[in-house]
Amino acid sequence: MKIESLEIKNYKVFKSVKVNNIPNMAVFLGKNGSGKSTFFDVFGFLHDCLISNVKIAITKRGGFAEVRSREAQGDISFKIQFRPNDDEPLITYEISIDQNSKGQVYVRSEVLRMRRGQHGAPWKILDFANGEGTAAEGELKTYEDVQLATRKPQKLESADILAIKGLGQFKDFVAVNQFRKLIEDWYVADFKIDYARDRQDVTFSEQLSKVGDNLAAVTKYLHDNYPERFADILKKMRERVPGVQDVQAKVTEDGYIVLKFQDGKFKNPFSAKFVSDGTIKMFTYLVLLNDPEQHVLLCIEEPENQLYPELLAELAEEFRQYSRKGQVFVSTHSPDFLNAVELDEIYVLTKRGGYTTIEKASDNPIAKSLYLAGDKPGTLWREGLLEGDTL
Repeated sequence: MKIESLEIKNYKVFKSVKVNNIPNMAVFLGKNGSGKSTFFDVFGFLHDCLISNVKIAITKRGGFAEVRSREAQGDISFKIQFRPNDDEPLITYEISIDQNSKGQVYVRSEVLRMRRGQHGAPWKILDFANGEGTAAEGELKTYEDVQLATRKPQKLESADILAIKGLGQFKDFVAVNQFRKLIEDWYVADFKIDYARDRQDVTFSEQLSKVGDNLAAVTKYLHDNYPERFADILKKMRERVPGVQDVQAKVTEDGYIVLKFQDGKFKNPFSAKFVSDGTIKMFTYLVLLNDPEQHVLLCIEEPENQLYPELLAELAEEFRQYSRKGQVFVSTHSPDFLNAVELDEIYVLTKRGGYTTIEKASDNPIAKSLYLAGDKPGTLWREGLLEGDTL
């Protein structure tokens, strides 16, 4: 599944932005405070809307007045265009959220549309406003079912529930299921080195948590169940971190699990508490990227933190390989990381007049001509040629 475009209106610093032609690996570049974390939170917000409801998602972020762009009027809205697979029709999902005169947050409109054939306007699979609307009826599983479907009036239990969650006929529909999976499976890595370093209770964990506090348990899981993947992790650790020969997850007698790093020059392994932040960070990324159950959308914030600059090019390539089966968004302001990516993969966030704009770096004619002449994106960024005022 791939997101092809995203439009945001009145969401925090994004009063009106549109990101088009998004590649499988997209890098979001900007200074501190430009809105990189807020951009990633769009998916977190939609996740909370889907798992709970719109009211909870808004309240979690401080209320409607805090979520809607400062001094803006109108709804908070998102428009996402995506394809479940390369050979399948483009699907558009739009949602608009407002607050009524009583201060109650509700879904003003929610529309899901796709083409039913090679020609004609996209057909509305669902079209809802304030908890009521029409939706395709019948057994919906494939695109062929949609071509034959008719619409029927429906009513949700509450106006703050998403129709793609509340309508039972979409439970097995591939297109909606994959979109829900994208929102539910959205993953933003916010690793806390000290959490990953600490000893942990012995638990069974298959996937790394977003802060990395179950790193030892996931390490043991990969070692025991996917030895080839774990061997690849160790191979890359040996290549990138001098001295590291082995990493083990050891269960202690008092019921904890701890990481042990073996340096080739010493007989006894070191506890993770005595290993550098960069070593822990690199190992954590490799564990994440070798997860057998790949995330549909993986978001990485500022991977350059705690890592030697020389490692960033190899890490960028790891992200690119991961993106061949999913989609990876990376936020950064590191010239070293940028030097390892293509200009077409970079989007520049710039704050102007209190609001943030997003521009594709390759749309900057000066930057593009210099890039084609051989300059690296990191060099262009360091020299100020990718910043918003030049776009």
